[in-house]
Amino acid sequence: MALPPLDSSQWHSSWRAFLWGLRSITQTILTIVLFVTYLGIGALAHDTGFSLAWALASTLFVWAGPAQIILITTLGSGATIIQSAIAVTVSAIRLFPMVVSVLPLMRTPETKRRQLFFVAHLTAVTLWVECHRFLPLVPRERRIAFVHGLGFGLVSVCLCANTVGYFLAANLTQTLGAAILMLTPLSFLFSTARNSRELADIVALVLGLVLYPLAAKMNSGLDILVSGVVAGTIAYGVHWFREARA
Repeated sequence: MALPPLDSSQWHSSWRAFLWGLRSITQTILTIVLFVTYLGIGALAHDTGFSLAWALASTLFVWAGPAQIILITTLGSGATIIQSAIAVTVSAIRLFPMVVSVLPLMRTPETKRRQLFFVAHLTAVTLWVECHRFLPLVPRERRIAFVHGLGFGLVSVCLCANTVGYFLAANLTQTLGAAILMLTPLSFLFSTARNSRELADIVALVLGLVLYPLAAKMNSGLDILVSGVVAGTIAYGVHWFREARA
């Protein structure tokens, strides 16, 4: 589903763009996937002995499901705060290319750097996927407000799911909890495949899937990063070669 067509007069204010962004969470299946995933994260926080307030704070400040799982499991297993912080930071490196690809979609010559801070924080995989789908329909000067609304809506859904999952933890089996957490990577894979229109996109996706099992054998903890960088570099080379020959 897409945003309803709007003429320029209907985007007359940033507040209206914010509300359209907020409304857009009802137009993506990833909202449901996030809700179910964060049910599992809330249950995991409960079972590991963390408070509900701590679980909600991790969602607000970390805002990345895999990184939150790493944070909860490492601290729950007795790791120090420094060790957990390093593990979460390494996990978050994968989001840097997403931030770099999304911010140019909403910058204008008048955009100040401070206006992009909150957008950069909100940019996780879900928002990155949906920005590429929604932003072409939004006037550039209203895109920051739109993303603020979209991100606020997604975070609010996850906070509600955290709370529900935390109190339902006693009724979730370990197998069901693991299955719920698997929904996120699967949904992102299918969404990325759906949005792959250029040859370079397809090459990067296929090579990433092929190279990941090989990178996992390194036992470095950087398997996703290594396979993604290699696949992306090769895909960029393919794109550059085709452009040079055109």
